[in-house]
Amino acid sequence: MSEKLKQHAQQGSAGEVTKVEALRAIERLTAFALREKLLEEADGDFGRNRLLEQFGFDEPYGADPNSAEASLDALAETLPEGPQPMLDTLIDYAAQTGMIPENTDTQRDLLDAKLMGLLLARPSEVTRDFLQAEQEGGITAATDRFYKWCIDSNYIRMDRVAKNMYWTHDSEFGTIEITINLSKPEKTSEEIAQAKLLPPPVYPKCQLCRENVGYAGRINHPARQNLRVIPLELNDEPWLFQYSPYVYYNEHCIVLHRDHVPMKLTKDTLRRLLQFTDRFPHYFLGSNADLPIVGGSILTHDHFQGGKHTFPIEKAPTEAVFAHAQYPSVKLSVVRWPMSVIRLTGDDQAELLEAADEIYETWKTYSDESVNVRASSEKDGENVRHNTVTPIVRRREGAYELDLVLRNNRTDAAHPEGIFHPHREMHHIKKENIGLIEVMGLAILPGRLKDELEQIGRVLSGDSALLAAAESDASHVLAQHLPWVRELIAAHGSQLTPEAATALIELEVGAKFTEILGHAGVYKTDATGREAFFRYVSSLGWSRQDA
Repeated sequence: MSEKLKQHAQQGSAGEVTKVEALRAIERLTAFALREKLLEEADGDFGRNRLLEQFGFDEPYGADPNSAEASLDALAETLPEGPQPMLDTLIDYAAQTGMIPENTDTQRDLLDAKLMGLLLARPSEVTRDFLQAEQEGGITAATDRFYKWCIDSNYIRMDRVAKNMYWTHDSEFGTIEITINLSKPEKTSEEIAQAKLLPPPVYPKCQLCRENVGYAGRINHPARQNLRVIPLELNDEPWLFQYSPYVYYNEHCIVLHRDHVPMKLTKDTLRRLLQFTDRFPHYFLGSNADLPIVGGSILTHDHFQGGKHTFPIEKAPTEAVFAHAQYPSVKLSVVRWPMSVIRLTGDDQAELLEAADEIYETWKTYSDESVNVRASSEKDGENVRHNTVTPIVRRREGAYELDLVLRNNRTDAAHPEGIFHPHREMHHIKKENIGLIEVMGLAILPGRLKDELEQIGRVLSGDSALLAAAESDASHVLAQHLPWVRELIAAHGSQLTPEAATALIELEVGAKFTEILGHAGVYKTDATGREAFFRYVSSLGWSRQDA
């Protein structure tokens, strides 16, 4: 070690990151990039030098050849599985030395992506690698490699994803999956206030736009220097394939239109979904509905979500089977599920597409006042459509399987947020839209619930002071849960063991989410709802085969 570095190391106080430690982190991060082939061997010095420049360092760790610590092989042998430990060291150093204005998650993430971006191949090189892997080993090999690349590049923050809470719930419809999302970093109140003062974004127009690739980010837009996308063609149109940084399930991918065009469900939408599964038969692909309330969070940019996960909806039993003379190769099933699911199965893609499109187009104008289904209404002299679908396509044993989940976004005085939406008594658990992922039986519950459910567990385990505090303060985090908490105490008491309290809460949250799915179901699962559902299917010329 040089004398200059020794002096700086001696100046570092306990808990601080010294310059030597930062230099060592640069060396280890470069070695990690080489080990995981984020960098080619010939690019190692180039990558290291870019990191040194970022921190204003003139020489790397171990520059003194007489130092016993100069062995890079020894460093490589102790590398962690992911890059986060080295990045944390470097960002801590940056915070100490004023390289970032504040040591917040937002500012740290902006630098995190920037540092990784210095070690990554260009987008064209990543695409070339994907296509080569597909040609040599098939599409599964290509997606395996690209998914790992996204993890190694820290675009997918597995350290945060691992913090998500997950459990399952045994419902009358099968096993439901419950998650509490902790992978999205929360902004401070000051950052939220600052973001509100900024002008509306012009570039990129949204977080899905292709211009995000390599973008440095800002306080109200995430950094994406470590984002790469793969171009593909669907329906003779340019689309892009990428993974979600938050991976709510295994290999959670996003397929987005190359241009910033709004969500619109048409026959072409269904055709794109089917075509995608031709090239990616190991992935499902689905679309959020195209209307507010029942749609996704980003309706301004046409996109789909897919991945490699078997959702509860796929395992749900069939309730009734129908056939149609015009579509002899297609089987229609009504799925036993809290939401209203029509499943089409067949080998003939063209025929299945025609059957699905007819159902969709008919549903858009179908009403049944006996079960509160109204296709449209008048507003300011215009006809406003309420009916749409959430479509999902997968391959099963070589055949196409297309789910059309019937949706309606109408509101009324009793349910101003949506008649077929989580009702207000459920908002203490979830009040957001029921989108594609949740339609399929995987709950994405808000991160606030982690602490709130833990506190409810304490109340059920005898913390009467906490309960009294919540009852006396309307702003207390448990205030919104009080009616539910009182129900739990009345049924189960308040002297449970912590383990029993946790098990009870998980059971009850699972039951509530199942009920929420029922709220979103257009046709209810009671006898009246089933009769109305079958009546709609029969009106399209489908005859029941199992009656």
